[in-house]
Amino acid sequence: MAQENSFKKRKITTVDDRGGLLESLPGDILTDIFSRLPISSLAKLMFVCRSWRSILTTQHGLISSSCSSDKKPCLLLHCDSPIRNGLHFLDLSEEEKRIKTKKFTLRFASSMPEFDVVGSCNGLLCLSDSLYNDSLYLYNPFTTNSLELPECSNKYHDQELVFGFGFHQKTKEYKVVKIVYFRGSSSSYRGRGRIQYKQSEVQVLTLPTRRDQSLSWRSLGKAPYKFMKRPTEALVNGRLHFVTRPRRHVPDRKFVSFDLEDEEFREIPKPDCGGLNRINHRLVNLKGCLSAVVYGNYGKLDIWVMKSYGVKESWGKEYSIGTYVPKGLKQSSDRPMWIWKNAENGKVVRVLCVLENGEILLEYKSRVLVSYDPKLGKFKDLVVQGMPNWFHTVVHVGTLSWLDTPLDL
Repeated sequence: MAQENSFKKRKITTVDDRGGLLESLPGDILTDIFSRLPISSLAKLMFVCRSWRSILTTQHGLISSSCSSDKKPCLLLHCDSPIRNGLHFLDLSEEEKRIKTKKFTLRFASSMPEFDVVGSCNGLLCLSDSLYNDSLYLYNPFTTNSLELPECSNKYHDQELVFGFGFHQKTKEYKVVKIVYFRGSSSSYRGRGRIQYKQSEVQVLTLPTRRDQSLSWRSLGKAPYKFMKRPTEALVNGRLHFVTRPRRHVPDRKFVSFDLEDEEFREIPKPDCGGLNRINHRLVNLKGCLSAVVYGNYGKLDIWVMKSYGVKESWGKEYSIGTYVPKGLKQSSDRPMWIWKNAENGKVVRVLCVLENGEILLEYKSRVLVSYDPKLGKFKDLVVQGMPNWFHTVVHVGTLSWLDTPLDL
């Protein structure tokens, strides 16, 4: 009995303000416990004590791969109402009845009140200043870590920007790509109501993997293509993907990749389907495959998937989605029509991702989220508490990571 009491006493004395018995558990058990929690809960646990924060940050790679999934993503809702930009999120890994939006507190809001989301990768967001163009931030919304990226030394007064942000698994490097189209002394002309920029430059910034590394932009010279003025549409196989803008004598649009490893542009074969030479299509990453969304009339669309990357013959039409009008769109709205048309070129619906149950997640007119069951051909409006009136959805896999370095403890 005395020995048993002594053993109990020794166990009790291990409980202290450094995290208690939790830190004494084997790593695989800790990973299993934390992997069952949504990313929002893990972010809160980081601030319980230094010990828990240390456990979560040192185990973040295993935990993130277990609890985060493209099939049950965390959705970020970027809204610009009423004045400053806001960032909400909802976690689809929670039970449907418990899902509700939560709003992030943006610490950099005073220095960058208006921003665009350049891209999401490995739990990190790249944000660009929509007012002044030159400012870029790297941001983890769940840990609140942020980094203002340096301005490029090559600046142009009158310019048009196309951004990209991604990570290459082989090199373990994050890179930001900025393609600048500008006019020289006499290198622009006005056609079809807009200025045509004939000069260009591709700039690349490799993000540091150590705190002692410096940040600087590198120039890759002139851009070999004229891309649509919007962020890259899909990161697949360590490559960012763009869609070219048609030229006066070359109306054919191309799919072009930028390899984050060798920093080369390459054309990607397109599927043999109609409509790709017009503006009514987008690229998206669905279940790790490059996919092309081809829009028809009245909100109808087809989704083509490249099952073997780079192989033209592997393109196949996987989904056909018919016309649908969500209940939320039937209500009157006081937002001018040109706002959402300008943001998404007038498209009624955006394809976001494929969920774990095989349903396709859609966004209608920046106002309503809808899931579509391709087997039954049925639509379902996602009614979530606290949804903003207008938003742009970003599919985001939340993690506790910060580049390749531990977070500050």
